[in-house]
Amino acid sequence: MVRIRVAELNIEIDNRYPFTEKFCRGFLAEFAVPDLKIAVTEADIAAERAADPYHNDVGYLECICIYRAIALQLPRFDAMVFHAAVIAKGGRAVAFAAHSGTGKSTHIALWQQEFGDAVTVVNGDKPIFRRIDGRWYAFGTPWRGKESLGGNSFAPLAAICFLERGKENSVVPVGDDVAVARLFSQTLLPTELLMADKHLSLLDDLILKTPTYLLHCNMEPEAAHVAHAGLLKGN
Repeated sequence: MVRIRVAELNIEIDNRYPFTEKFCRGFLAEFAVPDLKIAVTEADIAAERAADPYHNDVGYLECICIYRAIALQLPRFDAMVFHAAVIAKGGRAVAFAAHSGTGKSTHIALWQQEFGDAVTVVNGDKPIFRRIDGRWYAFGTPWRGKESLGGNSFAPLAAICFLERGKENSVVPVGDDVAVARLFSQTLLPTELLMADKHLSLLDDLILKTPTYLLHCNMEPEAAHVAHAGLLKGN
């Protein structure tokens, strides 16, 4: 059994394989009462193997199933897993969402290159967004992408930015209708009706409270400065 603390939640995982404990190093915690108990079945792992034949490590496959199981329960806690790379600067977080291969990791590397230690990576792939006392925060998780970028940190969410390749660098706000469609595609909708309704309500609140932008960028250092000026004005 593995106990972790993620997004201010105590999560108890009834794992079968030791991979999960090693994978979650840095988030291990001791607590008396869990907020959430998670277990997956051999059938879940077999289904994951069938869907992802490139990975044969049963411990890895179990770990993927575990995070999916966590994600499906997060609306209970005003939270969701979001597919994005998140950085923080000046105590504020920015999430960059894009199709795989667009260059999220490359772009956040430009921020690190240009702004140095002022920038930290919260999570490189699958952070948790959670609403606490009416405010949205981005939290690091052990599930952070193939580059394993990020750690056990969090910051208030200042902006969500959809990243697209372009010859010129520009940042423009997007309307709520565009934001809804794009945000929805970056989350996992629960199958349970009540959870699904809560998830959709949370998405509405996230859009209402978080500025959303479209960033066209190349992979030159200027891209980080243009994005910074547009997304974190005054910081």
